[in-house]
Amino acid sequence: MTDASATLVRELEALGLERREARWIVDEFAPAGDALFATAVRHAAERRRAGEPLQYILGHWPFRTLDLDVDPRVLIPRPETEELVGVVLRELARSSSATPLIVDLGCGSGAIGLALHSELDDRGVRATVVAVDVSLDALAVARRNALKHQLLRTSFVHSNWFDELDPSLRTHVDVITANPPYVGEGEMTFLDPVLTFEPRGALVSADFDGVVGFADVASIISAAGEWLAPGGLIVCEHGTDHGSAAQEAARHAGLVDVRGERDMAGHDRFLIARQPT
Repeated sequence: MTDASATLVRELEALGLERREARWIVDEFAPAGDALFATAVRHAAERRRAGEPLQYILGHWPFRTLDLDVDPRVLIPRPETEELVGVVLRELARSSSATPLIVDLGCGSGAIGLALHSELDDRGVRATVVAVDVSLDALAVARRNALKHQLLRTSFVHSNWFDELDPSLRTHVDVITANPPYVGEGEMTFLDPVLTFEPRGALVSADFDGVVGFADVASIISAAGEWLAPGGLIVCEHGTDHGSAAQEAARHAGLVDVRGERDMAGHDRFLIARQPT
């Protein structure tokens, strides 16, 4: 770090920013500590002091091996969702498919589908990814990330979950992934205020069958069997109180090998299930 950069970092620390965030902002907006960019650095710092997520201020954020463009049109990629990708890769390693068809529901920035595309490529597995979102804004960000990383076997579909998918995909999908909304309306009051900067439609879901925020998770699980190929896999992220309900929904939908998995924080977080062979 140059002397000029260090001076800018100290200035941001004096404004109340954490040192690492101050360094990230200086590195992004004034990488050489050039005084010509000091105004941009200070403007970014004021946005952070107002509570805006650092990821939106920087305009990009790492997700596994990728650097993804992010802005307020999409959720900020989170560590739990990186774990979901790891779960899918582990499960796929047990199969013999060299060309899996993956449908990523609620793709947002494209994080899950693009990470799978990239990391499976590294393993010599040529996956085809269909990234689905009801938000045209989110699809625009995801397309940009696919082009940024030249992950060109990913296509994009504007759809509310399965509604507008090509019917020819029924019974042919090898993997369904999803990180749907799973926060109840009333729960937002008690969560991190940073969430108010993120797209509400990607966070909040209606209650279902007495389970808070479970409607979208239930909708995906209940329809998954219509689309999965024999032996096909679904991995769905869900709320910490949804584990039992998600597994029950999967069994009711006729799926097998149903189990839950905890995230690194020890919370119920993922449903894993398969279509009967």
